[in-house]
Amino acid sequence: MEYIKIRFGKDLGHMHSRLQRTIDEMFRQVNPMLVLPQQTWRPQMDMYETPEEIIVVGEVSGVDKEDLEVELDHKAVRITGVRREIAPVSGMRYHLAEITYGRFEKILLLPVPINPEEVQASYTNGLLKITMAKRPREQVRQIPIEGE
Repeated sequence: MEYIKIRFGKDLGHMHSRLQRTIDEMFRQVNPMLVLPQQTWRPQMDMYETPEEIIVVGEVSGVDKEDLEVELDHKAVRITGVRREIAPVSGMRYHLAEITYGRFEKILLLPVPINPEEVQASYTNGLLKITMAKRPREQVRQIPIEGE
């Protein structure tokens, strides 16, 4: 008798989103209009650290600068935006449709606290770059103990 191996994952939501993405990609290749109109896309992001700052770079080509928003606190950065679909042309017929359009939201937890007052963002050639100064480490202060 052969047994079927069953593995339980810790993050079923992640597995569901991968399955949904695969199904959406299959239907998008057949006909882009079969995918839900409010389809969200997930731009790729890099986050790296130098001794003085945290830097996030996001690939958001095709998004107007006016359609991008960056929010942050000392622990996380939230990047949202929308890539608008090109206007359909009369008689237009797709032969290939790989570009995803719509809204996106990405929340990145920062590896160290940052100073929200020292942040810069730039958008060049489809890349959003956010540079955040690290919060200086709190200096340890010794407290005298009173009493006997």
